This record gives sequence, C-alpha cells and structure tokens, in this order.
Amino acid sequence: MKKRGFEIVERYANQGLNLPKRQTKMAAGYDFEVAEDFELPSIWRLNFVRIFRLIRNGHELNEQDFELSQKILKPLLVPTGIKAYMPENEVLILANRSSNPLKRGLILPNGIGVIDADYYDNPKNEGEIFVQLVNFGVKSVKLKKGERIAQGIFMPYLVADDEEEITSARVGGFGSSGIKGE
Repeated sequence: MKKRGFEIVERYANQGLNLPKRQTKMAAGYDFEVAEDFELPSIWRLNFVRIFRLIRNGHELNEQDFELSQKILKPLLVPTGIKAYMPENEVLILANRSSNPLKRGLILPNGIGVIDADYYDNPKNEGEIFVQLVNFGVKSVKLKKGERIAQGIFMPYLVADDEEEITSARVGGFGSSGIKGE
C-alpha cells in the first residue's frame, strides 16, 4: 500500500510533467515545478503606486480604491499539476525556494502552504497543488514550464488531548475546507 507521494492531476496527464523530487540525499524538500508557462506581473506595475500614494498622503480611500487594491495586492496561483497523498496524521508543508525572494522578488504571502491529507482528490480541483506567489520586484517574472518554484516537506502533526471528534469531511478546494465560515 502506498504511504505518501505525488501524482499528476488529470488535466495535465500526458503533458510531460515531473513529479516532485529531492535534489540531494540530505534534502528535506521535494521540488515542485511550474506546470505551464506563467507570468507574474510586478505589483508596482498594477496601479499599486497610485494606491500607495493615496495612503501615504493621508487620503481617504473610497470603495473603488478598495476594490482596485484587492485586485492588485493579491497573490497569483501558479499551477503545479501535482497532487499529494499521505496518511491522515501527516501534512505537506509547501515552502518557497530560498532563491525566489533574493534573486527573483517572489514571495509566498502566507509564509507556507498547508496541504492536508484530505485535500487529495477533492471534488473541486482533484487536489491540485498551487503555489501562491507575489512579485514585489519591479519587472514581471516569466516562469517557464518545468522551473522549480517551491518545495514540499511531509511532516507528522499532533492534535490536542481534549479535541472533540470531528466528523465533517472536506468539500472545498484550494484555500478552503468547505466548512461554514471559511
């Protein structure tokens, strides 16, 4: 029986994707690659400067300004075409590659990604893992299919002694367990 690992999601079947792999014997992380060419625009080129100036100069932002800032200052989801399976008591932690912020201006705005065991094969997106990225550099970054973009580390986790039994199952896709209020 398979314990933990990776598979390619159906929409990328037969497109030559590589499963994540460790690059050295002592590496903890499995490198994830970009599933298709993807452009990450710089936040500085998306009217961010206008919003920044308004805030800096003490202007009240109106509803249109808030809506514009929501469109500008949000991460983009880079597809990997990969899903992960693991035992119920494990999690896959998705981390940025150390070279991304320093060399490319790319950050994971949430710090890490948490891929739960029940995300695998969920009905919303088959459990495809996406990497949230923000480009704070001054020019767009063009990611090429097959470039290493993040790393995943399988880890066990602990639960509290007095935790109530949880009977709900995942119904949501990326960024949601599908539980009311999320």
